[in-house]
Amino acid sequence: MKSLAKKVQRFLVSEDGPTAVEYAVMLALIVVVCLTAIEAIGTRANGTFETVRDSLPE
Repeated sequence: MKSLAKKVQRFLVSEDGPTAVEYAVMLALIVVVCLTAIEAIGTRANGTFETVRDSLPE
């Protein structure tokens, strides 16, 4: 029983858990920034292609 209590105590004192959570939050923020950038680039590229399409003779 003491072994279980020591394991629980070590788990609660350990800093590995919060570190993993911090990495997960950073990863989520990076993904959001990347998706936003990709969407902006796609919108600008679409506008450029539409401008070229409209300037071509029919």
